Amino acid sequence: MWRLLPLLLFVVSCGFGPANFHSQQSGDLGTRGIKRIAVFPLDTFAGEEPTRVPYAGSGEGGLGSRSAPVVVTRHLYNTLIGLPQWQIVSDREVKEVETMVPKGSPESRARHLGQLVYADAVISGRITRFRERQGEAMGAKSPASVAFVLELYDVKRGDSVWKARFDETQQALTENLLSLGTFSARGLRWLTAEELSQEGIKKAINELHQTLYRK
Repeated sequence: MWRLLPLLLFVVSCGFGPANFHSQQSGDLGTRGIKRIAVFPLDTFAGEEPTRVPYAGSGEGGLGSRSAPVVVTRHLYNTLIGLPQWQIVSDREVKEVETMVPKGSPESRARHLGQLVYADAVISGRITRFRERQGEAMGAKSPASVAFVLELYDVKRGDSVWKARFDETQQALTENLLSLGTFSARGLRWLTAEELSQEGIKKAINELHQTLYRK
């Protein structure tokens, strides 16, 4: 038992807390016939200036405040196109018509964009926190912290049919012993904010895909 003590101490000092993920959906989401989906860039969806988000300095290998929405949107797009059954409108098509979408509510903007690119639905959202890890992967002084919201809008009816929230700050295993499963999956290191956001994106989009196309 005493031989295991050094390893146990190492695990306790570098573990991670579970992701805080919540979602809600329309009761008839699976029957809406959604196949073609467009992606509106995060943090530019409200038709106003990008949301002010609490960013920390980029840190070692981290993202600055201006590049974070671009990179997280790219992860969203790449995760979507990596899954079968739906068709994702190319980012080039969206960029070509984005300036033609008038200001207004998220629902109205989604409907306008969807009509312009012949999409069944539009997915977008906003980053509400993106704080970079301070330190290195094996010894962070301050952990990464990320929070964002994703929402899917039905173009034909103009309503929101799915919404997901991801909010996580990495924790030491000593802070939350329930995080052991997440710790095992990630390995013995502290993630960057980009890596943490990518995990949240994958979790949200995989759930959406299963909901739309479950048999």
